[in-house]
Amino acid sequence: MAPVDEIPRVRMFSRRRCGLCDAAREVLREAGAGREFTFEEVLIDDDDDLERRYGLRVPVVLVDGEEAFEAEVDAEILRSLLGR
Repeated sequence: MAPVDEIPRVRMFSRRRCGLCDAAREVLREAGAGREFTFEEVLIDDDDDLERRYGLRVPVVLVDGEEAFEAEVDAEILRSLLGR
């Protein structure tokens, strides 16, 4: 098991009703299988600041604090980011 500070951190900003968010969740589940990482999903629906920041761009996925994906998650790139 990797030390906690080396485990990739994935955060996804999304909406409750969002087909692209559902698809991104599925890619995260499949591409992340067998890889150790933490995952947090943040719903922007009821937060005016997050709505302004992410609005129509959701889902937005950050890996280790860096924006990695907007609207669609590429499984191959995600695997690479989680494998470092």
